[in-house]
Amino acid sequence: MFSSVVMALASTGPAYSLAATLGVIVAGVGLQAPIITMLAFVPMLLVAYAFRALNASNADCGTTFTWATRAFGPRTGWMGGWGLIVANMLVMANLAAIAASYAFRLVGLDEMAESRLWTTLAGILCIVGLTAICYAGIEISAAIQRWLLCLEVAMLLVFAVAALVKVYLNPPPTAIPVSASWFNPFEVPSAQALTSGVLAGVFIYWGWDTAFSVNEETVDSNRVPGRAAVLSTVLLLLMYGLVSTSAQAFAGVGSTGIGLANPDNVDDVFAGLGEAVFGSHQSGVVLSRLLILMVLTSALASAQTTILPLARTVFSMAVHKAVPPRFARVHRKYLTPTWGTVGTGAVSIALLVLLSSFSRNVLADSIDSIGLAIAFQYGLTGFACVWYHRRVLTRSGRDLIFKGLLPGLGGLIMLVLFLYAAFVVYAEPGYGWTVVDLPLIGDTGGVTVLGLGALLIGVLLMPVVTRGHTVALKLQRGLLPRGLPQHVAVDSASRYQPADSGAGVGGDWYDVIPLSGTRVALVVGDVLGHGLAAAATMGRLRTGVRVLARMDLSPDELLSRLDDLVEQTALETTAGRGPGPPKGPEQPKDPKHPKVRADGARGVSCLYAMYDPVSGGCSLARAGESVLVVIDPGTGVVDHPKLPPGPPLGVGGPPYESIELKLAPGTLVALFTGGLLQDSDSRAAGLARLSHALADSRSPLEQLCDQAVDALLPGPVDEDATLLLARTHLLDRSQFAQWDVSTDPEAVGTIRTAVSKQLRDWGLDDLEFTSQLIVSELVTNAIRYGGGPIQVRLIRDRALICEVSDAGHTTPNLRHAASDDEGGRGLFIIAQMTHHWGTRYTSTGKTLWTEQDLPPPEGP
Repeated sequence: MFSSVVMALASTGPAYSLAATLGVIVAGVGLQAPIITMLAFVPMLLVAYAFRALNASNADCGTTFTWATRAFGPRTGWMGGWGLIVANMLVMANLAAIAASYAFRLVGLDEMAESRLWTTLAGILCIVGLTAICYAGIEISAAIQRWLLCLEVAMLLVFAVAALVKVYLNPPPTAIPVSASWFNPFEVPSAQALTSGVLAGVFIYWGWDTAFSVNEETVDSNRVPGRAAVLSTVLLLLMYGLVSTSAQAFAGVGSTGIGLANPDNVDDVFAGLGEAVFGSHQSGVVLSRLLILMVLTSALASAQTTILPLARTVFSMAVHKAVPPRFARVHRKYLTPTWGTVGTGAVSIALLVLLSSFSRNVLADSIDSIGLAIAFQYGLTGFACVWYHRRVLTRSGRDLIFKGLLPGLGGLIMLVLFLYAAFVVYAEPGYGWTVVDLPLIGDTGGVTVLGLGALLIGVLLMPVVTRGHTVALKLQRGLLPRGLPQHVAVDSASRYQPADSGAGVGGDWYDVIPLSGTRVALVVGDVLGHGLAAAATMGRLRTGVRVLARMDLSPDELLSRLDDLVEQTALETTAGRGPGPPKGPEQPKDPKHPKVRADGARGVSCLYAMYDPVSGGCSLARAGESVLVVIDPGTGVVDHPKLPPGPPLGVGGPPYESIELKLAPGTLVALFTGGLLQDSDSRAAGLARLSHALADSRSPLEQLCDQAVDALLPGPVDEDATLLLARTHLLDRSQFAQWDVSTDPEAVGTIRTAVSKQLRDWGLDDLEFTSQLIVSELVTNAIRYGGGPIQVRLIRDRALICEVSDAGHTTPNLRHAASDDEGGRGLFIIAQMTHHWGTRYTSTGKTLWTEQDLPPPEGP
């Protein structure tokens, strides 16, 4: 906890921040500078609550990038990460320049402190040294920060106390007694002054979120960073309030001498105050030098803690494929992001050289432009918190306040500050040190051009870095059913939650497949891996399942053939790589299935269920660890039927086995992938939450789907999740008729008569002749080649279905008979007279079935 608070405080660089911005605030708002530094605390505290809530839900070193991606998608997440990168890179260049300048002043080399060349070279050395320290590990960085921060805080307190004592005991000509009016925000001259002052005040608080950037290296990462952030902002409020009040009381707000509004001292108010406060005697000179050392160490500490979060944000973006993957490499010994840390240092050096090569004015304006990037990043985080937790805000009053109202208000304040500052305050040509003549706009303040220009670069890069996720998601969505078919056997509804991180879209799928005889197949599956490869594999497997399902295979046989398809696909993929070991990232090793790879089709999970609305029977088989939830319509009892184990597709193992269940009408069946339970502490806990969400099984299926997703996945997800709900129906007795037929050839005439009567009862006289012909041919073949027992069944649904079952296991083949052949024309004639026909095998034999289109209803 202490180290996290130290990191948060050190990253803000209290002494450096006050030295660089207190003069700017005083120049804008005058005597109201103390209250402005306190008002800036309000949005920071509100945003700190947003960081705390998001970190408790999902501790990730990517912070704003990761959370905005999960809340709003990869494009918004990229801009959040880019805003953080822009702010940190700009401040690194300024910190290095200030540290170099103070280092020269500390040793009495004032001329070199004013030289752009020497300060740039010394700044480069500072960045190199700090990068090396950060590269050596977080523990070394934390130890150094503790010592630097203790010195910094001690000197600030000594300075504040000494200044106040002199104000009342030996006041200088510039001294002003502390007044209550200093803390009245309504005495600020204008809204523009208030906005620029608060935005500058926001800058002095910025940096406490470093505690979240190193959360994955923190003990109890879900709670400690949040507490450290809130505590650090409160400590900063007390420190800034005391120091700004004492400095203003001692130096005044004049524009000459040591006055805080003096243009010569506006970018470094402590440079002229040290000797004035501590005096010119020996101890005073020492304390003055310590004050300079304090600002120097503050700049160094802030620069070091800027490298830490930036390197880890880049690391997280690389993991999520938003930047090149080499930035995700971690040093084996130091466990720090190798390319992220080194890359941060290198780009900071390049930016320092670039800004310094123009002029000191550009470098000075870049400090103000940092405020725009900060407001953008923090505002986005506040809104992301509200949207991320939107499903749980009504759960309790505490959730509504700390996950909704406070973060939302913080985001709104930051948004107003960003827009007003960027397009009104900073856009004024008279603001700042530089002016840019923009086409069609005219003269514009350099702060706005630099701040918005840096953010717009991220907008231009956004389509490139988010293309992978967008293409994969579009492919995934395009390969999934656009709508579930209406079916007499079941009512169905589904939900698909794609993984939100980078190109993390996976290979989950679901399907409802109409089968012969009004039966229906329900399918859910999960392909290992993410991105385009997983989505493409999912598309192939879904197509394969639909083709195999139309062959009326039993669930276990369908999975066996699908397993062959997966194995063949994997072999073709391996062969396509050529000689040498397979390339691509591997999944963690599974002792049961060591051959599973993330870049192939192996290791696919699939649950296949086949329901018959005539008998109410349901046959199931699974590959992998799929689970089924069944809720009885009468008692509401939730059951998790024990399914026969089956290996994931493509890895080999024992044969698949089917199980038969008897489902009452109105039974609710839930099929889902493992991603639905990813937010639960265990599978048992997840199943309990799912059971509770589906307890009212008679509710509309769409409502039940929403309840289940809200309960199990209240926020964005790391893995794809699929849920398929089905409510079963039995076919009404008036919709079908069946007869047992003897093996006597004379029974053919009897069954023809019975079929004709049933069709007349149904009002299907137009189909009587063709149906008699179909029944005669199929029953005759059953008597001649199949053997008893023989059963005939007519079903009236969206089509007229005729089924003839016998004990034979030989599939009849359709062939084109020659003109002189005496037989072989029966199936050919049936195929011409029906819309579909086929054969399916049962445990006692086979069933030949046909479908005829119903005549259009009579009417105008």
